[in-house]
Amino acid sequence: MNLKGKHFYNTADFSQKEINYLIDLALKMKKVQFKKSLSGKSLAMLFFNPSLRTRLSFMMAMEKLGGVGLDFPIKEGYTFEFKEGTIMNQKTIEHVKDAAKVISKYSDAIAIRSSDLITSNSESVQVSSWDKLKQDTVLKSFMKYSQVPVINMESNVYHPCQGLGDAMTIKEKLGNPKKKKYVLTWVYHPKALPMATPNSQLLSACDLGMNVVVVHPKGWELDKGILKVMEQKAKKAGGNFQVSHSQKEAFKEADVICVKSWGALKFYGNWEKEKKIREQHKDWIVTQEKMVKTNNAIFMHCLPVRRNVEVTDEVIDSKNSVVIDEAENRMWAQMAILRSLIKS
Repeated sequence: MNLKGKHFYNTADFSQKEINYLIDLALKMKKVQFKKSLSGKSLAMLFFNPSLRTRLSFMMAMEKLGGVGLDFPIKEGYTFEFKEGTIMNQKTIEHVKDAAKVISKYSDAIAIRSSDLITSNSESVQVSSWDKLKQDTVLKSFMKYSQVPVINMESNVYHPCQGLGDAMTIKEKLGNPKKKKYVLTWVYHPKALPMATPNSQLLSACDLGMNVVVVHPKGWELDKGILKVMEQKAKKAGGNFQVSHSQKEAFKEADVICVKSWGALKFYGNWEKEKKIREQHKDWIVTQEKMVKTNNAIFMHCLPVRRNVEVTDEVIDSKNSVVIDEAENRMWAQMAILRSLIKS
C-alpha cells in the first residue's frame, strides 16, 4: 500500500481499503511490531489552537518512530497571508506560499491544527458563516504550496486523526465491527463546538461497514454534503447510515455509543441566539439509565469531557468506558499515518 507523499486531510480522500490498511497497521504497531523507520525525519507542527492529546500524541509518535516532532509556537504572534495577489502592507508577516515551501525544506511533513471554534475561553468564539469556514483556507493553502505531506490535526470541517483512532479502538474492542450498531449522539455543552470531530468519527464508522446512527435534536443537523458522503461510504462498506432525533430509540441494541457536541450550522456567527435554544436540551446527557438500553455498548468520547454535563461519572468511569484506550490509540493511529506518508 503506497501512500507516500500524500496529504492526510480527510479520511474520505482515501479508499476504504487504504483506511483499513492504516487501522490494521496501527493495531500491529501497538503490539510492538514496529521499527524506528523514521530515524532522521522531522515533523513540523503548527498549532493555531490549544491542544493536549493531539500535541503530545504526535510528539510521542515521532519519538517512537525515531524521528522528531517540532512544535512551532505559531500562536505567539506570527501571522500568515492567504489571499492571492494581495498587497501585504497590513498585519500579516508572510505569505503562505513562501512559508509552506520553506517549512517543506526543513521537515519531512507538516501537521496543522486550525479550527476557528476551538478555544480555551469560557464562551463560544464568534466566527463567520459556515459557508466561509468550511473552505478550510489554512489547511488547504498549506496543502497547495507544501512540497511534503500535510496532516490535518483538526480543521473547521474534519478531524481525521480522531476518526482513525476511534476506528482502531472499535476494531480493537469489537473484533469485526461490520453490521454492528454505532451511535454518535449529540449532547448538551455550554459552548458551541466544531463539527470536525463528529464528521470524521461518523465517516470512520461508515468505513468499517457498521450500521451507523447519528442522533441529535432538530436544528443540529450536520452538513448535507458530508452526510451524503457518509451514506455512500456506509453502503459501499456493507453497512447503513441513519439520522435520528430520539436518544431513546437510537440507543436500543447499540454496540457503540460515542458522544460529541457541536454547534448548530444555521447559527454560525450568532451563538447567543443558538444558546437560548441549546439551553433547552440539557437532558441530552448520557446516563446509565440510557446505556442499559444498549447491547452492553462500549462508551466512547474523544476528550476533553464535561463530566455530569455530557455524560455522568457512572458511565464514563464504568467498565464499558474505553475513553482512555481511545485517547492512547490516537498515538498509534498517527504512527501508522506518519510511517505511511513520510518518504523514507
